[in-house]
Amino acid sequence: MEKTNKVWKLRNRPVGDVSEGDLELVEEPVRALEEGEVLIRTLFLSLDPTNRIWMSDRDQYMPPVQIGEPMRGGGIAIVEDSRFDGLERGDIVNTGLGQWALYLVKKGEEVNKLPQLPGVPLTAFMGPLGMTGMTAYFGLMDIGKPKPGETMVVSAAAGAVGSMVGQIAKIQGCRVVGIAGSDEKCNWLTETAGFDAAINYKKEDVGAALDRHCPDGIDINFENVGGEIMDTILTKLNDFARMPLCGLISSYNATEPVPGPYNFSMLLMRHVTLKGYIVTDYIDRFPEGMQAMGQWLMEGKIRFETDVVEGLENAPASLERLFTGKNLGKLVVKVSEPE
Repeated sequence: MEKTNKVWKLRNRPVGDVSEGDLELVEEPVRALEEGEVLIRTLFLSLDPTNRIWMSDRDQYMPPVQIGEPMRGGGIAIVEDSRFDGLERGDIVNTGLGQWALYLVKKGEEVNKLPQLPGVPLTAFMGPLGMTGMTAYFGLMDIGKPKPGETMVVSAAAGAVGSMVGQIAKIQGCRVVGIAGSDEKCNWLTETAGFDAAINYKKEDVGAALDRHCPDGIDINFENVGGEIMDTILTKLNDFARMPLCGLISSYNATEPVPGPYNFSMLLMRHVTLKGYIVTDYIDRFPEGMQAMGQWLMEGKIRFETDVVEGLENAPASLERLFTGKNLGKLVVKVSEPE
């Protein structure tokens, strides 16, 4: 029996926040498989700040989604049908670069079968064992180069990447200070994730709080946000500090040019190493990162939260949770059940 797909397609490039009508949920038939292809059904869809970048036509690290095309996204899926040796019905896979859709037809080599780890939920493969975990691991270990006794500050600390970065830094022996947007998040960071301190930027003067929590300065700034918070952190950096630049989420919905950074000169004065990166830079080394993160996860050294939204139809409206600070941990949409 022919299956009917549900897929979100981009109709307009958003101006500011994503609005109703920028995307449209359409139904269309699922085509028959060709040799070497698999039909997969999405279980969980990943929502990430980069989704908003892909909707725009700004200069970016890969081609934007074109008007009329399916919205791009990653996730976890189950194999419904296979004409590819090595994958069979019922296998759980990472979709790779997929779509906001119920069904996907993909070449078998474009998806990866996920291992079954005792006591580890599927959603871990979208968090610590997924793209956000790899973003945290390689950004910190390769660019941040943490050393025992150093101080690291991470913005958007209760998000999917920031929460992993802080815990990895603790494993490496660092003092870790997180910046987040609510008391609930700050409490989670210190009481569950093991951060040394957390700053609620909506209630506290960030500069004064950094002086209090980082009396010896900052050796690593893991940057997720940009804007005023980043500008403040730049004034607190130590000589030879490192700054992995992971994201600038404060500017993604901006409708006017974002001013600053005004304290950029501190990168020169403090001999700072700054490097922007995209997780796909490290795709050949993912097995290394997954082995390390998997080991820490099973040892109980990594704690993670998954913010689950029910229903593919709620994907566009849920994306704003990332930009208003409503999510704790990895934001995903539950699209369908495994069986």
